[in-house]
Amino acid sequence: MPAAVAARPLYAASGSPALVRELTSNDRDRLLQHFLALAEDDRLLRFGQIVPDHVIDNYVRMIDFVRDTVFGVFNNQLQIVGVGHLAYLPAEDKERTAEFGVSVLENARGKGIGSKLFERAAIRSRNTHVSTLYMHCLSRNATMMHIARKAGMKIEYTHGEADAYLTLPPADQSSILSEMLQEQAAVFDYALKRQARQASKIIESFLPPGIAA
Repeated sequence: MPAAVAARPLYAASGSPALVRELTSNDRDRLLQHFLALAEDDRLLRFGQIVPDHVIDNYVRMIDFVRDTVFGVFNNQLQIVGVGHLAYLPAEDKERTAEFGVSVLENARGKGIGSKLFERAAIRSRNTHVSTLYMHCLSRNATMMHIARKAGMKIEYTHGEADAYLTLPPADQSSILSEMLQEQAAVFDYALKRQARQASKIIESFLPPGIAA
């Protein structure tokens, strides 16, 4: 595997309100809805080819939430608008590598969601003894290329595709505490959004037909 450059600071606040929550198998249906909502070109950029619905369905059903780590960003309707999939690759010479893939719905772009997902994946990678974070995508994938350059990843281009590598520092108290606080904030945010949505549904049930809460 090509040598990677040293990591730049990844965890500085970017001003984005996106809170990243770790997903579980209970989120599988919402995760499927997220990927099915991607347009053809977005599916091409995410998976390297235009994949039909049944392939996406199989991909989501096969995700192992114990082996891999999946992160999501939710909107106020509890729709997953951004997904980061961190897959751990077989170890080589005791070097642990993880591959990161990201997708963001069109109506949620421009808010730093992709970068926030990457930052969270980088912290998790550090805290699980991953030494190299890796991304593979089409070279015209502007979102992935922006994330890679922003993080200081070493990028190699071949026949319209790109491989990006980032060497991660070992875990420390700061990275462990940072991940714990980020997850707590995201879980709390999700709970508030769920309560607000439930309250809105209750109010709507008492309103005359045709009047929204």
